[in-house]
Amino acid sequence: MAQSLRGTRMGANSYESDKTENAPRLLTDYICPSGHRFTLPFSLEANEIPEIWECDCGETALRQGIKRHVGKVAKIPKSHYDMLMERRTKKDLEGLLKERVELIRKPKKAS
Repeated sequence: MAQSLRGTRMGANSYESDKTENAPRLLTDYICPSGHRFTLPFSLEANEIPEIWECDCGETALRQGIKRHVGKVAKIPKSHYDMLMERRTKKDLEGLLKERVELIRKPKKAS
C-alpha cells in the first residue's frame, strides 16, 4: 500500500526555491599538532570564531595564524604527608605516635 501526503504527488514538484541565497560565510582553517588541516565555515555575523577546535584524531587544533600558548608547567600539589615531612622528622613523628598510642591504651577512669 503506497502512502502519500494529501495534496501532493511524488516527484511532481520541487519544493526547493531558486530565489534563496546562502548566508555569507567565512572559511576558517585549523591545524592540529599531528599535521591535519581542515576548513570550517562560520557566519560572517558570528560574534567570535573559536581559536581551538577538536580534530577528528582527538587532538586540539588551532586556528591558522594563532600560536600555541606554552604555559608554565603545572605545579604538582603536595600531599598531606609531604607537608608533614617538611615540618617534622621521622624521629619526631615516631615519638608523637608512641605518645598517642600510650594515651589510647591507658585505662579510662570511671566517673
